[in-house]
Amino acid sequence: MTSNKQNPKVDEYLRQLTNWQPELAELRRVLLESPLTEEVKWNVPCYTFGGKNIIAINSMKEYVGCGFFKGALLPDERGLLHRPGENTQEGRFMRFTSVKEIIELEPVIQEYILKAIEVEMAGIKLPPHRTEDYPVADEFQTRLDEDPALVEAFERLTPGRQRGYLLHFAEAKLSKTRAERVEKAIPRILAGKGLLDWK
Repeated sequence: MTSNKQNPKVDEYLRQLTNWQPELAELRRVLLESPLTEEVKWNVPCYTFGGKNIIAINSMKEYVGCGFFKGALLPDERGLLHRPGENTQEGRFMRFTSVKEIIELEPVIQEYILKAIEVEMAGIKLPPHRTEDYPVADEFQTRLDEDPALVEAFERLTPGRQRGYLLHFAEAKLSKTRAERVEKAIPRILAGKGLLDWK
């Protein structure tokens, strides 16, 4: 491993792990062989190029994840990239469950890394989803139909805040939960606040 590229914060992260430590250490070795710079962001190892986020790695319950921030833009003929959630736009990740698997796939991982750097350096992005493309939960639509002031307040929100609410409502599987989320959010919407605005 190229020691001068190692970030001491990642050493600390690995020391504190209770699962998947050998696999993450091996994945780290592979990433340090690439042109990426090792950092820690969001409390996990993150690998950057020219100050841009390319990959983050993390231990999950059933596997080690190697997440490509713009994985949706990478060619993936091998089918190694997985979507973290149905609403995830750009991010994709590889799953590993053994050191042997990482060693065998090292040349392939390096290929994906170089493609990810190319995509980032070229400034390629997915076109953003329009708010109109997001489903409106029936429970929210009912409240909108009843309250013109709520319609006005929602329309004044930025598109990103609107999408945040629509996703938050739609993600709930039960109608009761969706209705509760809507009622809880209405005062914030009327106050012009987004779902994640603290002030």
